[in-house]
Amino acid sequence: MELRDLAVSIVMLSIPIYVLAFLLYVVRIVKGPTVADMVIAVDALGYDLAVFLTILAVLFRVPFLVAVAMVLALWIYALDIYVAKYLEAKEVGA
Repeated sequence: MELRDLAVSIVMLSIPIYVLAFLLYVVRIVKGPTVADMVIAVDALGYDLAVFLTILAVLFRVPFLVAVAMVLALWIYALDIYVAKYLEAKEVGA
């Protein structure tokens, strides 16, 4: 078995797991009892999507997707900082 075949089979096995996780995150975003639960679900969804994009970039040999995943992860981090500041101090902005 070649390394590429192994990578393809790992990705094919991980796709249903990621889809199930995405669905569970969406349910938590919609039904979350608190704002903190919703933010954590958005974070997990975004970071999982970034990892999934990186896996697809390796699989399809498209380096551009890695850059997209990195930008997505940075946006999620900025969202975390913004929401944490709002929840702590109830102020919006810089």
